[in-house]
Amino acid sequence: MPKAPTDPDHIDGFLAEIRDKLPALDLSIEGIVDRINGINRRIRRMLDETLSEHGLSSGEWHVLGSLSWSPTGRRTAGDLAQKTELSSAAMTNRLDRLEEAGLVKRVRDPEDRRSVLVELTAKGKKLYERSVETQAAKESIVAAALSEREQQQLNDLLRKLMREFERRETSR
Repeated sequence: MPKAPTDPDHIDGFLAEIRDKLPALDLSIEGIVDRINGINRRIRRMLDETLSEHGLSSGEWHVLGSLSWSPTGRRTAGDLAQKTELSSAAMTNRLDRLEEAGLVKRVRDPEDRRSVLVELTAKGKKLYERSVETQAAKESIVAAALSEREQQQLNDLLRKLMREFERRETSR
């Protein structure tokens, strides 16, 4: 039986409630999964707040991000649709809104005049960078809660879990 925590959280209370009702459940694993899910919900909520503050939807933010990470600041609409897992029609609608807001523009591909590239505008780049900075400041809660050594340990452990999930996904 795991040692009682010195500084319990609400998950510990939940686990205490279900301990006798679900004796076959591994409470240690349940605690890990519930905490990861709870942290994920809180980070997503912070991101939703950040995007709202900057007048962006999650999908628009991902398009701006994909363009900002591109070495040229440009991508084809098809590439953007694939990266954001959208249909071509849905991507066209999203790009129309972003272009209307002055955040992206469509330009002819200099290497293939039949093709169009989507380019991040200076306004779009600035908005994306401000939103990332805002979100990073909110995520600094990690630095407040963990020492540098603990952050590294947590990163190493989460990487190990991620690799296991990736291994299982590719072996299907």
